[in-house]
Amino acid sequence: MTTPPTGRYGPTPTSRTVAGRRAALALLGLAALALLAWVGLHMLRDPVQWSDVGYHVNGPTSVDVTFDVTKSPGASATCRVQALSQSFAEVGVADVPVGPGTTSTQRLTVTLPTSELAVTGTVATCHID
Repeated sequence: MTTPPTGRYGPTPTSRTVAGRRAALALLGLAALALLAWVGLHMLRDPVQWSDVGYHVNGPTSVDVTFDVTKSPGASATCRVQALSQSFAEVGVADVPVGPGTTSTQRLTVTLPTSELAVTGTVATCHID
């Protein structure tokens, strides 16, 4: 294999510049690893998760919202459930208590009174009490 002419692709790297590049790459790798670890730990620390299962509009006065809440079986939580209109305005809202249970996931259905016709019902947020 032939070597290119001297200076054609920049100065010839010395052992010092090669070591500097390796150190910079190692620091970049460590920083990326630390960021991944931080994000992963933050996700694992979330003590409560929820997911919407469904909703049923009962007319212009109420909507039924069904959702699952996953948390430690002995913990209590509160979930904010909302009904939204076609223009995404909040037309009904309730803070729903989720008490301790025998399993980590509990399914709940709540009937929200609405001030006008809702087109959806959803869980906005949950937190441990």
